[in-house]
Amino acid sequence: MPDLRVLETTETLYQVEELQRLVWPGSETTVVPVHMLRAAVDHGGVVIGAYEGELLIGFVFGFPGIEETSSGPRLMHVSHMAGIHPEYRNRGLGFALKRAQWQFVRQQGGERICWTYDPLLSRNANLNIAKLGAVCNTNIPNYYGEMRDGLNAGLPSDRFRVDWWVNTPRVEKRLSQTSRRSRNLAQYRSAEAKLINPVHEWIAAFPAPPTEIVSIPNPETGLLLVEIPADFQAMRAVNPQLALSWRVHSRQIFQTCFARGYIVTDFAFEPGERPRSFYVLSHGDSTF
Repeated sequence: MPDLRVLETTETLYQVEELQRLVWPGSETTVVPVHMLRAAVDHGGVVIGAYEGELLIGFVFGFPGIEETSSGPRLMHVSHMAGIHPEYRNRGLGFALKRAQWQFVRQQGGERICWTYDPLLSRNANLNIAKLGAVCNTNIPNYYGEMRDGLNAGLPSDRFRVDWWVNTPRVEKRLSQTSRRSRNLAQYRSAEAKLINPVHEWIAAFPAPPTEIVSIPNPETGLLLVEIPADFQAMRAVNPQLALSWRVHSRQIFQTCFARGYIVTDFAFEPGERPRSFYVLSHGDSTF
């Protein structure tokens, strides 16, 4: 397991700045500089680092925020950035860092952590939704405008904004020592979940978005499945036009589903020669 540390000194925050350049190469506009990190951690924010020896191999950064509600302003924690050193991915570091952030916010008395991520990134969806227990009913088209780093340039920056209700049984169970077994497509099919964007065509190794969407039922009728590419980053590198088609297609589906009261509550992955990834959407009353 990595050595997790709360980072507060200028020297350690310089390490975070440098690691950002490895995670999001190609543009300084993505980097949160040391002076901003320092200002945030001195006023209720937190930067947590994962170390192997004295090498920083991952971090998560967040700060307090305010949400306007019908009953007035409410405090929340905004998890702005998380990154893992390219040579240390797929080792559970993201989960460990988010769990440490969860503990920090609970100690502050917080109830909710929110953040954004690209809804077409299957690996991020699996961590955020399936493993951590965050939920989502908000898709924001082109949230950051034009992005210029090596991972995001060239496509509209659509983002899910997820909510992580830190004190709910749903989240506590998923962060417990007993890991939750992931559900697969067959299990959701047996529960009569409806796939609303069935893929009929593959272009090379990648699925093509369907030209039509199956009619979306009322939320009370059961679960929905929405397929996304299993490896969107590889797709955009090989076939940018196909990646753009998926961006437009998924935007239409998610905005329609959310407007009808659906909420993303799980994520399922099907391995195989052609791996497949699916969001699970249900009625908002069943999220906890």
